This record gives sequence, structure tokens and C-alpha cells, in this order.
Amino acid sequence: MTDTPAPATDAPATGDSLAAALPGGGSEVARRLVASAVESFARRGYHATTTRDISIGAGLSPAALYVHFPSKEAVLFEAGRNGHLHVLDEVEKAAAGATDPVERIRAIVDRFVRIHAVHHTTCRVAQYELHALSEEHYREIAEIRRRTDTAVREVISAGVDSGAFRVADVPTAALAILSLGIDVARWYRPGRTDVDDLARNYVDLALSMLGASPH
Repeated sequence: MTDTPAPATDAPATGDSLAAALPGGGSEVARRLVASAVESFARRGYHATTTRDISIGAGLSPAALYVHFPSKEAVLFEAGRNGHLHVLDEVEKAAAGATDPVERIRAIVDRFVRIHAVHHTTCRVAQYELHALSEEHYREIAEIRRRTDTAVREVISAGVDSGAFRVADVPTAALAILSLGIDVARWYRPGRTDVDDLARNYVDLALSMLGASPH
């Protein structure tokens, strides 16, 4: 999965509350700050966003952020960690929901793509602003990403062993499938395409990549 930062956009972020709503979001005020930060990071980029922007966006006094977080970077980490943990949880649930490798991949890709479309603002920030994290925080996020990658690899490997998939390089196949889903957060905007159609098409693409029949 790429960690290359996405360019900032001047278009208003449509936003979502995924990162702020998850367990670990802290107090109500802290969650408002995280939600405001996600909006600002998506619209302006991390470096162009100030702590004042975040606080005022949450309807608070300019210095309110420091009451709840030690730094702007800590808010980014909170948003990114919560978002990545949610994705990992959904992937693991999807993988555990069936025994047939084809159905497991269907469920994983469907959920993965839907999350990155419906919660595109949070996911875009979580995926493309990783460069701004401290080394310690980056390592923690990277470990969550590794666990997500491992979950997908294990399903693909099981499919290869059973003959359901024909893949020469399992790690590359997992990377390709996850990268396609992550990129949805970069370009998706509500109304551009139907989420159900998008998820269905990505499932078909993933199964084709794995050498399995989409139907």
C-alpha cells in the first residue's frame, strides 16, 4: 500500500465521522476535534492546517485543541489509528464469515471498498497523510496495516491451496487488491458512482486477478 501523500484540494470535504466515532475517540469534545481535523486535513492538507483551524472548526476557542491533545500530530494519529483499526476489524470479520475462499474474498473486498467510499474523507487522511506522523506513531499504524495485509494474504493462500485461486505471488496479489481499494478514498465523491455497483465491480476485478470466476 502506498504511503505517498495525496495532493491537497481546495474543494470542500464532504466528510464523515468514522475516525471520531470509533472507540478510543475520547470525550465528546475530543471527538469533535478529531472530526474537525479530518475535515481540515482533507481540505487543506496536514501541513497547511493549523491547530486554530481545527479548534475553530470544532466550534471551540482557538487554543482548545491543547486541552485534549498534546499536538496537531497527535490528532492526526488518533484519526489514523481509529480508521485503520476499523478497517482491520471489518476485514477480519469478513474473513471469518465464511469458509470458502472465494466467498471470503468477496466479503473482504466488498467491505474494504465500501469503507473507503462511504468514509472517503477519513480514509483519505488516514492513508495519505502518514508521512506527517512521528516515527513511533507511524510504526504503530504500520503494524495495523501489516495485520490487515496478513489477513488478506492468508485468505488468498488458502484459496491457492484449495485450487480456487491461481496466483504465482500471493503477497503481490494481496498488495494489488488492497491498493485498489485504498485508492477509492482518493477519487470517490458522493454521486460520482453508486457504492453498490462500485463494490460489486471491485469484487469482480479482485476475483479475476486471483484467477477465479467472478460468477
